[in-house]
Amino acid sequence: MEDVLAVYERPYDPKRPLVCVDETSKTLHDTPRGTIPIEAGQPPREDYEYERKGTANIFMAVEPLIGKRKAFVTDQRTNQDFAELLRYMSDEEYADTEKIVLVTDNLNTHSPACLYERFEPAEARRLAQRFEWHYTPEHGSWLNMAEIELSILSRQCTNRRIPDKQTLAKEVAAWERDRNNLKVQINWQFKPDNARIKLKRLYPVATVK
Repeated sequence: MEDVLAVYERPYDPKRPLVCVDETSKTLHDTPRGTIPIEAGQPPREDYEYERKGTANIFMAVEPLIGKRKAFVTDQRTNQDFAELLRYMSDEEYADTEKIVLVTDNLNTHSPACLYERFEPAEARRLAQRFEWHYTPEHGSWLNMAEIELSILSRQCTNRRIPDKQTLAKEVAAWERDRNNLKVQINWQFKPDNARIKLKRLYPVATVK
């Protein structure tokens, strides 16, 4: 926990950008009976009956210090999907950086091992070395600022019926573009000193001999 909090206190460095990554699933629903056209002063109206259309996954990569985020809609969130996300970040989104300071949680897909499942060993090693890896503790994924961004995405965009992956990707891309244009940053207030006071119960008791 303190490792992640210390990373959050670093000043912005464009050569070593801090990027928080997380993902969430979205259940897709269609409305077989359709919706009633929206009228002035009326909220959207749709039939209560819905048809489930499977699920999709949303990866979120956010730079909290400069208000930049990138969302990726995929069919699933396997090791290979996460490996492709890392490759994109390394070679396209942050190709000119020295290293990417990565904060993620402890899911079994979130490790350099996923790169070896997707790429040849030499390529996997090259990509793994492009990242400085930092993990939130077990049961402490709330320390990952990407969770904040996913929560906002849900409230502002995806917390409604969306029928298919293509529509979801279009809606998420529009939300991402608008939010990036506003350069909305995350003002993280929880510091290591706060943790030692508020979460004192989680620290081991030191014995003095």
